[in-house]
Amino acid sequence: MSTTKTINLKNRPEGKPDLNDFEFTTSEIPELEQGEVLLSSKYVSVDPYLRGRMTDAPSYVPPFKLGEPIESGIISEVLESKHDDFKTGDYVSARLPWKEKQVATGDGLMKVDPERASLSAYLGILGLTGLTAYHGLMEIGKPQKGETLIISGAAGAVGSVVGQIGKIVGLHVVGIAGTDEKIRMLRSEFGFDAGINYKTTENMKEAIAQACPDGVDIYFDNVGGEISDAVLYNINKHSRTINCGAIAVYNDTEIPESISVQPFLVKKSSLMQGFIVSDFSDKHREAINQLSEWLNEDKLKYEETIEEGFDNIPQAFLGLFEGKNKGKMVVKV
Repeated sequence: MSTTKTINLKNRPEGKPDLNDFEFTTSEIPELEQGEVLLSSKYVSVDPYLRGRMTDAPSYVPPFKLGEPIESGIISEVLESKHDDFKTGDYVSARLPWKEKQVATGDGLMKVDPERASLSAYLGILGLTGLTAYHGLMEIGKPQKGETLIISGAAGAVGSVVGQIGKIVGLHVVGIAGTDEKIRMLRSEFGFDAGINYKTTENMKEAIAQACPDGVDIYFDNVGGEISDAVLYNINKHSRTINCGAIAVYNDTEIPESISVQPFLVKKSSLMQGFIVSDFSDKHREAINQLSEWLNEDKLKYEETIEEGFDNIPQAFLGLFEGKNKGKMVVKV
């Protein structure tokens, strides 16, 4: 009987996670039964939201259990099948445990076409990343041509797609990121109108005002914290803030202090709404079709940071909190 490596959650992190919070184990792969498939992991997605699942606290998804596998989006190849809907050589996408190989039922497996796009794209632009960007901006942001959109975490997987969609629908797009290289990438590769390096900017409130001379109509918030506080001073009447993530405070061990948002929202009759991508599951197919169309028309580009090796999955995940990724962070197994 063959074996497989697995990556489990060993400890619940206090603050920023480190490699000691992960544990590698080896286990036997059971024989296939009718209705099952044997999968080999090819690409593994690492995402900031996984940090929340490492904490034993109520959320929109259950926390990971100590001593059990971490899971995320994975593209796998079917090595063997006893399932009528899948054959050897098929590629599938699903949220799966961090294992090199594993037996799975057909539940939750979605076939992906490697001829339509690269396999890793189904974890990014045509997967959770693209859906998050599209639904957040279009359903909550409700963009109108000529408005100003500002994005924090703009060089990340979701942020870079949000900005491109913003340009497609006729917005003035400003991105906030942490290096000059990322700012150049936003402008030259993704077509952003302006960018702000928050690490070298002394006064974010003023920098946002300069980059958004007509004020901010839509804020796509991926980071929270002080950057988001600075944006509030620049919002327009009837602005929409889309709360997608808060990576700036995910590792805080105490509730962070922040300015009160209520006076800003009341004064500007402004909307602030959080979401998770499954809120719009009934519109996923529509979104994927539109993203695919833009991709085929070369209106959308996507940036990936691809690390290699199953053993490097934890390190790739930790790299997210150090800004080591440009675009989507993926591990090629």
